[in-house]
Amino acid sequence: MSLAQIEIQIIASIVAVACSLLGVFLVLRRMAMMSDAISHTVLLGIVIAFFITKSLSSPLLLIGAALMGVITVSLVELLNRTQLVREDAAIGLVFPAIFSIAVILISRFAGDVHLDTDAVLLGELAFAPFNRIKLFGLDIGPEALYTAGGILVLNLIFVIVFYKELKLATFDPALAAALGFLPVVIHYALMTLVSLTAVGSFDAVGSVLVVAFMIAPPAAAYLLTDRLSRMLVYSALIGIFSAVSGYWLAYLLDASIAGSMATMTGASFLISYLFAPERGLLAQARRRQNQRIEFALTMLTMHIANHTAAQEAELENEVIHLNEHLKWTSQFAMEVVGIAERNGLVNQKNGLLTLTENGLKRASQEFSN
Repeated sequence: MSLAQIEIQIIASIVAVACSLLGVFLVLRRMAMMSDAISHTVLLGIVIAFFITKSLSSPLLLIGAALMGVITVSLVELLNRTQLVREDAAIGLVFPAIFSIAVILISRFAGDVHLDTDAVLLGELAFAPFNRIKLFGLDIGPEALYTAGGILVLNLIFVIVFYKELKLATFDPALAAALGFLPVVIHYALMTLVSLTAVGSFDAVGSVLVVAFMIAPPAAAYLLTDRLSRMLVYSALIGIFSAVSGYWLAYLLDASIAGSMATMTGASFLISYLFAPERGLLAQARRRQNQRIEFALTMLTMHIANHTAAQEAELENEVIHLNEHLKWTSQFAMEVVGIAERNGLVNQKNGLLTLTENGLKRASQEFSN
């Protein structure tokens, strides 16, 4: 494995962690699509700042992008507060309008400048190792590595320092306001960092992968835990896994690196969606099946107990008649009886069911309830 390959994976992993840290709070606030809007609309801030400075390396580009991100959030909330359109519709109205203005400005006035929409959308991680920083003539690594690293450190400091405020403002903004935590300030600070993260990752990974890293790993982590601290850690780990595995998928298929990484974020979410221990699709199906069996066992014990002393006991409590009296299929009736026998709830003799002591106790408890 070459040095360039290692650097690409490190850069992608750092971007993944930086995005996923903020993405956790976007997902919990049900603002996942806001990251998509911001990652596109910041382009207008970059373009305007470039027209002012005439330089692609000016720090004003970051400031312009951050301001445009805040403007995007403000416009969406302004439209939403009118109650004439819902938040998702407001996002769909604001970000195409702002992004299209940026595209028009680029195509009309910046056609000869290295500021094209394809690079913004898709990026090109394969070229990241070639844009290097030299200090006193010494090569100290790719520029994207330090840009992504700086953003990661900034996001990490923000999450650690304001962890309590972020947690409270996310789950109970009214209580946060009552306690003087200024949830509005926290909200706009978070949106500003989302903007900075998006624009800082443009050159390397593009806005599509920024959105993928901000949404998919946190959404996958959300299915794995109920604790915010663990969700942050799981989200970062899933992001790193998606970045590294996505690179090697692109290497094997000779395909787009950013596209392959975005694909792996989706695959990671799909795995969590299917196999998460508590919230996964299979876990839910298993839980519903267990609940169905538990209810059937309760119905069976109550049915037998209700007819044990009656004259029709031999008729009512025969296995072959359960499907008629309890409206079960013959196959399901045999399955429930088998489980009840294994659990020590009933005994079966010549097709006639009788309750054991445990079965009688269970039926008595249900009758008393």
